[in-house]
Amino acid sequence: MARKRNRSRHTGRHPTGKDLRQAERVRQLHPLQQRQHPSAVAADQSKLAHINTYGALPDYYLDQPFVCRRCGQREIWKATDQKWYYEAAKGHMDAIAVECHDCRKARQSGGKPSGGGD
Repeated sequence: MARKRNRSRHTGRHPTGKDLRQAERVRQLHPLQQRQHPSAVAADQSKLAHINTYGALPDYYLDQPFVCRRCGQREIWKATDQKWYYEAAKGHMDAIAVECHDCRKARQSGGKPSGGGD
């Protein structure tokens, strides 16, 4: 029997309180501990060459909790999504997640967000 995955757990959408606390706890660790944490995703420096910056480029990505600026819902910008955004989509290194998935989709389609800050 195939086991059904909880998609929101893997995408950062509608995280549980435990998921949020864990992401916040890991972000408070010493950088050496963060690098060795199982949730850390290694950065590929060769794919970050498009970023023209005087600052240091990341060695790894961590799950980043945030509050949506439109509806106040808490979500997690997963480390794997950050890796894709910075390395594959060639996003700017200073860009961060500011809108939840529901508000971002609503803005892209021109509608109102279906989610909400609970």
